[in-house]
Amino acid sequence: MNLGFTVRILREGTAFVAHVPELDVSSCGDTEAEARRNIADAVQGFLETAAKAQGTLIEILQESGYQFENGGWKEPELVGVEHMNVGLR
Repeated sequence: MNLGFTVRILREGTAFVAHVPELDVSSCGDTEAEARRNIADAVQGFLETAAKAQGTLIEILQESGYQFENGGWKEPELVGVEHMNVGLR
């Protein structure tokens, strides 16, 4: 089974942090490429662990907005990414 997801990569100091908002899974690396490899491993491990617990994977995917269609899981539709600012009082 293939599962699609969004990856946000942020720089924190000298490290790169990768975050999958749909599943709330994060990982990091010393380079962007390493962060990408590490987040793929982290998501795979997260899903495999959830699959071992009966019903847990399905519940997690449904709560995360995934829908089961045509024999596979469709990820939530990303409708926008914005950078916003608010004033601090």
